[in-house]
Amino acid sequence: MTDTESSLRGPLQHLESQLLNQQGDIEAWFRRQWLQTPAPFYASVDLRNAGYKLAPVDTNLFPAGFNNLAPEFEPLCIQALQSAVDRICPTARSLMVIPENHTRNRFYLENVARLVELMRKAGFDVRIGSLMPDLKTATDIELDSGRPLRLEPIVRQGNKLGVEGFSPCGLILNNDLSSGQPDILAGVEQPIMPPPTLGWDHRTKSEHFTVYSQVAGEFAESVGIDRWLIDPLFRNCGQINFMKREGEECLASNVEMLLASIRQKYDEYGISDEPYVVIKSDAGTYGMGIMTARSPDDVTSLNRKQRTKMSSGKEGRDVTGAIIQEGVYTREQWGAQQASAESVLYMIDRFVVGGFYRVHTGRNTTDSLNAPGMEFHPLPFADGASRPDPQLDPDAGPNRFHAYGVVARLALVAAAREIAQSGTDDE
Repeated sequence: MTDTESSLRGPLQHLESQLLNQQGDIEAWFRRQWLQTPAPFYASVDLRNAGYKLAPVDTNLFPAGFNNLAPEFEPLCIQALQSAVDRICPTARSLMVIPENHTRNRFYLENVARLVELMRKAGFDVRIGSLMPDLKTATDIELDSGRPLRLEPIVRQGNKLGVEGFSPCGLILNNDLSSGQPDILAGVEQPIMPPPTLGWDHRTKSEHFTVYSQVAGEFAESVGIDRWLIDPLFRNCGQINFMKREGEECLASNVEMLLASIRQKYDEYGISDEPYVVIKSDAGTYGMGIMTARSPDDVTSLNRKQRTKMSSGKEGRDVTGAIIQEGVYTREQWGAQQASAESVLYMIDRFVVGGFYRVHTGRNTTDSLNAPGMEFHPLPFADGASRPDPQLDPDAGPNRFHAYGVVARLALVAAAREIAQSGTDDE
């Protein structure tokens, strides 16, 4: 890597070596997983590399940010889109993307335009159907990139959705439904990918990481590693009301217990870092409702302004549940300023199709980097992180990014099991 540098220590190089030496067996393991539970339509996974640990800290099943992927990965995206749609709806020729209602968020709209562009290059006729209640006619939006973007009001005829003069074979949901599933999506006979039941009005992070922990345990046993190297410890508290300070005692108690568990693993590996935890909304954060804690006192001493910040989620939704997750340091750095960075990997169907570094010059190694002021830089890996080079060191670029791809796909397996357990699928 020419623009980044990382401080890596023994356990992660051991992990990378194990993954490198067992590449064939690992791919066979993944193949068995996809035969049992097909992959979601798409997903993105936030990874943190502490130098001694590589773990996912978030898995998004309605990813934005396709405009941040390097153009070199366009062929991978196109091939994966064709595979994903063919598996779910083999006869599909036309698709409708249903985006978030972020008409003022031009970065998000660039993502929508890029996603539509990729789908059209994959051979599909694509339109954008908006859920915005005040959108009455087709509206063209000028984007800084020059990509065309037309939003059209969704029309329902019987149990089918479309836009005026267009009835698609399938619907691609790029809206995480944080405010709930709209009535117009109920009882639709076209396949909706991913299923609306995976929106944040139903899904929780603690449920996802419970399943991920099971997946990580199975995988770790199969390759002979300590699961902690790829699995962030966590706890959750159910109902929380930060403003009324309800559930605060439970939260503080769980922070204390989780810190003790992390400290035990640090002692086992001789790690001198100070343990910390991240407290965030259990139903999606969008960079909101998130804090770090190094002791239970950090929870009980929140002032009113801090409690107000923790109480509000995306679209003004009240935070009523919290996940307490092991804080994973990021030792990735970007550029001459050595800004803190974390990797975000993108997958379509079962394939890694690209990724980027989320970089923030104003945040440190323990902070959330998903905050105003962040920048995005395409990950420099080649061939979708699927071609490690055994002739190089374990932590050389291709091998490190191969490790990233393996851990990200473990989160994808967990998401696939979530879909299966929810009683719906993408088929």
